[in-house]
Amino acid sequence: QVQLVESGGGSVQAGDSLRLSCEISLYIYSSYCMGWFRQVPANRREGVGVIDTNGGKSYTDSVKGRFTISEDNGKRALYLEMDTLKPEDSGNYYCAATYACGSSWSNSRVFTYWGLGTQVTVS
Repeated sequence: QVQLVESGGGSVQAGDSLRLSCEISLYIYSSYCMGWFRQVPANRREGVGVIDTNGGKSYTDSVKGRFTISEDNGKRALYLEMDTLKPEDSGNYYCAATYACGSSWSNSRVFTYWGLGTQVTVS
């Protein structure tokens, strides 16, 4: 049974920081890719960033330099540190996991497992 449970969302002011967490009950195979997506207006699920087996990270341009993805394999947890938040960062943030994502990481269809999301509102 694979479960991903997000936490840490909330309502903040522009310029504030938030840290999202994702607890993952997923057997970590030799290859994996875990990431964060957010639901934006028009119901599009936008890739925010990912981390792969080798610790390689990718981010969408709009969050580079402000957001940081990290993981704790011992705790089976994924984190998203969000700094200098902007109103356009608002949305429902989802944790996602799959076994390999490569250059298609921003395509939500690449990911197999999803959490239910945590809401972030920046005003």
